[in-house]
Amino acid sequence: MQVVAEDFMGRFDVPGLSVAIAREGVLVYEATFGIANRERDEALSLASLFRIASVSKPITSVGIFTLVEKGKISLQDSVFGPGAILGTEYGNQPYKPFISEISVDHLLTHTAGGWPNDSSDPMFRFPQLSQADLISWTLDNLPIEHPPGEHFAYSNFGYCVLGRIIEKIAQVPYAEYIQQQVLRPCLIEDMRISGNTITERAPNEVTYYGQNGEDPYAMNVTRMDSHGGWLASAVDLVRFANNIGGVGNHPGLLSHDSIASMTAPGPANPPSAEVKYARGWHVRNNGKGNRWHNGSLPGTTAILVRTATGFCWAALINTRRKPSDDINLALDRMVWDMARQVRGWKP
Repeated sequence: MQVVAEDFMGRFDVPGLSVAIAREGVLVYEATFGIANRERDEALSLASLFRIASVSKPITSVGIFTLVEKGKISLQDSVFGPGAILGTEYGNQPYKPFISEISVDHLLTHTAGGWPNDSSDPMFRFPQLSQADLISWTLDNLPIEHPPGEHFAYSNFGYCVLGRIIEKIAQVPYAEYIQQQVLRPCLIEDMRISGNTITERAPNEVTYYGQNGEDPYAMNVTRMDSHGGWLASAVDLVRFANNIGGVGNHPGLLSHDSIASMTAPGPANPPSAEVKYARGWHVRNNGKGNRWHNGSLPGTTAILVRTATGFCWAALINTRRKPSDDINLALDRMVWDMARQVRGWKP
């Protein structure tokens, strides 16, 4: 496994890599390679925390489903407008076309009709604005282009709004609810929301290294909380993914019906696409039943996978190289190659 890791790190100039693999709910491999901080020659540890970027989205999805199971909300509930979950507290009235038609499920499946992850993505604009002010600005200034439910567009902003839904229903801050109702039942204590600057590093957090001119410390990552703001170790991500649906005779955090809904492809995926987006997870259209999510920001790349064959793994690094699709795919393949090296494992 070390050779596989070192080959990947050499190709992408990776300072540090953390990997954890579980099989049938049992942690069977955990290792770190490289360093957490080049300037101080600070070694990685299994407790090292990394920004996990969009791997935060499955965490937020699970938070929403815990509220559904408690009968607090429905996936079909409207989000904006009179009588909706968030009412009219964001933006000016009357709302622009389609906004009042958006449901919780549209946000989970990236089918709200607009706000895609491109150069117009509001989550990477106006870093001085609070979440509330940014949401209001977006509703007022970025019209929706498609009727909700008809068009897929991966949306960081949609998952930011899901975080505000959790806060509204639970009446506690988003991170507090997730820590109490999602992470602690999984025996996870160290995960938290990232700070923005290098002086705001959490205990055990790595240092991030940009490539090709990217600055990992020039973003408002804290504001990204519910779509890309969590810090985690690889081991804790594996604990999270293992515990969602339960392992062996141990009950899961969510019911079988919730898992089925969470991993069912959304309504606007292209019919011919092999990879589809469900509700906080990518899934395949080949019957294998794997689910996963990757994530990247300047200075960080992450992958979390749960296979239909009983494996679960996470891998985290403290850099990113553009184009990010290349390093995301390579990180994913690296862990598959690691697992396939072990005799008797059939991931």
